[in-house]
Amino acid sequence: MANLKEVRNRIKSVSSTQQITKAMKMVSAAKLKRATNAITQLRPYANKLKELLANLSASLEDGSSPFLVEREPNKVLVIVVSSNRGLAGAFNANVIKTANNLIAEKYRDQLRAGNVSVVAIGKKSQEYYQRRKYNVIGNNNDLYLDLNFENASKITDSIMQGFLDGDYDRVELVYNQFKNAAMQILTAEQLIPVPKPEVKKEKDIKATQVDYILEPSQEEIVEQLIPKNIKIQLYKAVLDSNASEHGARMTAMDKATDNAGELLKALKLSYNQARQAAITTELTEIVSGAAALSAQ
Repeated sequence: MANLKEVRNRIKSVSSTQQITKAMKMVSAAKLKRATNAITQLRPYANKLKELLANLSASLEDGSSPFLVEREPNKVLVIVVSSNRGLAGAFNANVIKTANNLIAEKYRDQLRAGNVSVVAIGKKSQEYYQRRKYNVIGNNNDLYLDLNFENASKITDSIMQGFLDGDYDRVELVYNQFKNAAMQILTAEQLIPVPKPEVKKEKDIKATQVDYILEPSQEEIVEQLIPKNIKIQLYKAVLDSNASEHGARMTAMDKATDNAGELLKALKLSYNQARQAAITTELTEIVSGAAALSAQ
C-alpha cells in the first residue's frame, strides 16, 4: 500500500506539472505573437537604414564621424543580450557561451589585462558575469519591463559616450536573432566602430549603387545617421532576443508537456501493476485463510 500511495502522489505531482507547462506554453505563445510583430515591423527599417548608411559612408573619410574610426582594440566592451527568466531551454546558456567564445578567440589578451567589460541586458547574463568577477557595467534588467526605443536608446547613449571618451575602443554585440519559434540564430557582430561595407567588384557596385539626392550635405546626413543607426541596431538586437526568448520558452514548455505525458503513462502503468499485485496478494490471503478454516 505504501508503494501505491507513493506512485499515486507522483502521478498527481506530474499531472500538476503538466498543467503548469501547458499554461506557460500558452502564455509564451501570446507573448511571442506580440514580440514577433515588433521585430518584423522594425527589421526592414533597420536593414534599410544600415544599407543606406553603408552606401553613403563608403565614400567618406574615417574622420567624418568618430564612430567610423577604427582604433587598436585595447579596451573592449561586449554587450550580451539574454533574458530575465529561465525555463527557455538552452536560450541563455547558448548566448553566454557565444559571448565567452568571442572573448576567448578575439580578445584573450585584453581579458588577461582586465580590459574586457560587459554590458549585460537581462538578469541571466548579469548574474553570470557578476559571479565570475567580470567588469559588469550598469544594470539593465528593467528594460524588459518597458521595452521601447527610448529606454533602449538610454543604454546606447551611455555606450556611445564611453566610446567617445576612450573607455572602450571596440563594442561587440552578442544576441539571439529570431528566425522562427523553433529556431534562433546566435549572432555576434561589431557595433562600434560601425563596420565598413565589404569591398565589392566594380560591376556589383554599379548594379547596387543608388543615386541619392542629399540635402543639406552627405557629411551632415551621415553624421546624424550613424548615431541613430547604432541605436536602431541595438534596439533591433533586443527585440530579436525578446522574440527568440518567447519562442524558445514555448518550445521548451511544449517538450516538457510531452515528456510529462510520457511519464504519466509510465506511472499509471506502474500504478495499475502495483494495484493488481496488491489485489492478487489480498485474494491469495483470503483463499488461504478460507482453506485453513475448512481444514479445521
